[in-house]
This record gives sequence, C-alpha cells and structure tokens, in this order.
Amino acid sequence: MRRPLTLLLALSAAILLLWWLPNRAVDPEPGVHVRKFNSLSYASYRDGDSPFDETFATEAEVDQDFALLAPITRAVRTYSALEGTFDTAAIARKHGLKLWQGIWLGSDPVQNDAEIARGIALARRYPDTIERVVVGNEVLLRRDLPVAALIADIDRVRRAVKQPVAYADVWEFWKQFPQVASHVDVVLVHLLPYWEDVPTGIDRAVAHVDDVYRQMRALFPGKVVAIGETGWPSRGRPRRDAVPGRVNEAHFLRQFIALSQAEHFDYNFIEAFDQRWKYASEGIVGANWGVMHADRTPKIPLAGPLREDPLWAWHALVSIGAGLALSGLGLVTARGRGDARAICAAGMGLGAGLGYAAAGSLATLYDVHLEIACAVNLPAQLLLAVLAMLRLAGAVPPAPPRGAAEATQSVRTLLRRFALPPRAVWFEDLQIVFAWTAMVMQLLLVFDPRYREFPLGTFAVPLLVAAIETAGGGTRRAIGRLDVALVVTLAGGAIASAIQEGPLNGASLTWNACALGLALYHAGWRLAPRRVSVFRTLPQ
Repeated sequence: MRRPLTLLLALSAAILLLWWLPNRAVDPEPGVHVRKFNSLSYASYRDGDSPFDETFATEAEVDQDFALLAPITRAVRTYSALEGTFDTAAIARKHGLKLWQGIWLGSDPVQNDAEIARGIALARRYPDTIERVVVGNEVLLRRDLPVAALIADIDRVRRAVKQPVAYADVWEFWKQFPQVASHVDVVLVHLLPYWEDVPTGIDRAVAHVDDVYRQMRALFPGKVVAIGETGWPSRGRPRRDAVPGRVNEAHFLRQFIALSQAEHFDYNFIEAFDQRWKYASEGIVGANWGVMHADRTPKIPLAGPLREDPLWAWHALVSIGAGLALSGLGLVTARGRGDARAICAAGMGLGAGLGYAAAGSLATLYDVHLEIACAVNLPAQLLLAVLAMLRLAGAVPPAPPRGAAEATQSVRTLLRRFALPPRAVWFEDLQIVFAWTAMVMQLLLVFDPRYREFPLGTFAVPLLVAAIETAGGGTRRAIGRLDVALVVTLAGGAIASAIQEGPLNGASLTWNACALGLALYHAGWRLAPRRVSVFRTLPQ
C-alpha cells in the first residue's frame, strides 16, 4: 500500500505544479502606474441583454456602471444613440464623465435616420458633456454603406452640431478611403493588433500601434488623429503568435498607457466590461476585451502583479480530487490484480484531464449552446474516464471487435429508441463517438476557423485514453469504410489546419498534433489485428 500512496502523493504534487507554473503572479510592467484612462468603450449590456434581441440595461444599471468607471476613466465612448429609454449623457454628467457619443450606422436607412436625429438632439442637449460625436463605426469595414452615403450622413451631422465630428474605422480602411477625412474633424483609427489580417504578437503589439498611428498622422496632416479603439483580449483562440490572456491584456494595457502618456495620444481603450453577447458573432475572444468582468468585478488591475487564472488552486484541487477518486476506483475494483502503479498513474492523469476540461468549459458558458455542449461533454468525458479505469482494473470483460459502423449504429439506436447498447461496448463506442466529434470540429477549424477554439479541453480524456493505450502497445482489430473516412479526414484536417495557422501558433500546433495522434491511434488500433488493447491484457 505504501508504494501506491507515495505515487499518488507525487502525482498530486505534479498536478499542483502544472497548475501553478502558468499561473504564477507576475507584474507585466512593474514601472507603469495607470491612474485613469483617457476614454473607455462602453456598452451597457449585462447577462441576458443583447442588441440582437433589443434587450438593454436599465437607467439604474447604467448609473451603477458609471459610478464604477468614474474613478478610472476621464470619458466613455458609446456606439449608439438609441439604446435605452434614457439619456446616457445625463448619467455621464452626473458622474463627471465626458462622452464620445456614438451614432450607429448600418444598412437600414430608416434606422440610420432615427440614430442621426437622436444623436443630434443629444449633442445639442448636452454640449458640455458630449465632447465629440462619432458618426458611424466600421461602416466601410462591414460594407454597410457606400462611401458617398457615409459621407452624406457625416456632413448632415457636422452641419447640425457644434462638437467635433468623427468617423471610426480600422486603419486599413482609412488608407483605402482617405477622402472621408476631409469631412470629419477627427480621424478615429482602430488599432487592434490581435484582430488584423496579419496579427501581431504581444511583444510587438504596442510598437505596432505606435508605428501605424504615426503613419495615419502622416497620411492626414493637419487633421486631429485619435485612436478610436485599441486593446487586447483576455481569453480566446490564438492567432499566429497573438495570444489572448489576462496577463497579456495587462501587459498591453500598461505598456500602451505608458506610451500614450509619453506621446500624448488621444485615445479610447476597448473596453470597460466584457460583453458576453459578442460570443454569437465573434466567438469566445469577442466576449473578453473588458478591463472588468461582465459581472462588473475587477479583472485587470491597473498596477501590480496578477495571475493568468486567479482560480488555479481550485482547479488544481478539482484535478487532484478527481484523480484520487478515479485511482481509488481502480484500486478497489482491481483488488490486487494488475499493476497498482499503472492504475494510479492512469487515474491521476485522467483526473487532471477532467479538471482541465471543466476549468475551460465552465468559464465560458456564454449562451445556451455552450451550456448544452458543456452538459453533454463533461459527463461524457467523466464516463469515459470511469470506463477506462474499470477496464484497467479488469472489471469489464472485453467486447468483440468494433469499428465506426458499430458505434454509429449504437448511437442511432440510442437516439431513435432510447435504448442503450450493452455495457460491454460502451468504452469502445464512446471513444469512436469522441473521434467523430473531433473530426467534425477539425473540419470547422479548416473551413471556418476565425472564431473557432482549439478544443483541447473538449477531448482531454479521449486523448489521454489514447495515450494510455498507445503506451501499453494496444490496438483493435475492426476496420471498415467509415473508419477509413474518420482517420483520413481527421488526419488530413489536422495537417491542413496546422499549415493554415502557421508555425507561430502554439495552440494550433498542440491541438493539431493531438488530433493527428488521435487519428493515427484509431488507425493503428484497427490495422494491427494481432495486438490487443492494454485495457484487456490485465488479469480479468
């Protein structure tokens, strides 16, 4: 009993270390002390609110938000004049905030006229609070209006208000349509190194912003050039070497603020609060640009050290607890049969995988689709981990050779008749279902990758089970056309995605290597008829 206990303690310490290492407290810019932003993008949406279904925050909620923002920013930038039934400018004035009043322009001329009329009325009513009017946001990028129509709307507002009038778009579109600049008082440029066609890594991001800003000033001499949006996401998929993260967001924020103070930039930082509704159109990364969480709790401290994952210790405890429970299940079930060390190692590894999967899934439940996916995936991974331990302990007899066709039939029977297959085949069938799911997600990463995550957590347990079997030299004997299609598509998609993402994207290389390994595992599992699964070689 001593040896398994010693091994379990050692593996628990290893799991704790693996969670601690990437979450050590670091100070990205120890010499920078941010007191106040010049301006912060503000959207009032809270959980359940969305512009897509026209559900907005209440006046009391906006008042609470501005009370939080007043100590950390001089101004806020809004994007629409019609959201809500109250005057945002009046609340800003109450809290001593200046306002960059937005007028949203889209493809609907009637809605545009209503926005313009409301924006003009607000600018006239609050001349001391609204310091500039932003007519349109990335209209040319979205191709919602031709440039002539946009200019006509800008001119209409400019004639009607006393404040400086601006238009905001990404810098590439300012270069493509420089004629817009003569119709505005302020050229508002969006500089988002993460989102650009050629992303810029965090180490070069602020220098890139500085370089492009200087290009814009040279392109529009005599014009006020301001940064309408800049920032960095705290969560989401990497793009090349542009990696979202809480520490990286703090690094960009503090370094940019230091540059803005030295160069006297006129800027707006995106954004005040995380916006979960953006997941529907921009993926997980779109929901994570705030300097505060969506629930209005602090996320990015303006000075001092921080951790990538403040909840890392809890996640480590969940991982260790799951590992100990799985190891205990295996040891009790085996009753002295088999290799206790192998059982402990497998149990702790699978527990770590479950903890990793849960930490990622539960932190990103932004809509009902993600909630359903989590409610299906996590129990399925737990079931596979339990079945793996029972197999390893020799408690489940080996099933007859099975392939994708048999597993597919099991799923059809379950969905059509609500009838479960025999328990003896659950382990094999569940592995194949995970492989089919990985294949589908891999195809999406190839053909629609921009907002797709690399789903390492979604397949943490299946990948670990494959690794355990590979380490034991195991393979299976069934193969058919569906198996060939599965293996070829998954492997081909992994190679294509890795090439598409490039060598700088570490998350892509990690996931696609795992996907390729999963494909080869399933191919080898079926193409070596004389070899038997490691989960079947232990004494029964």
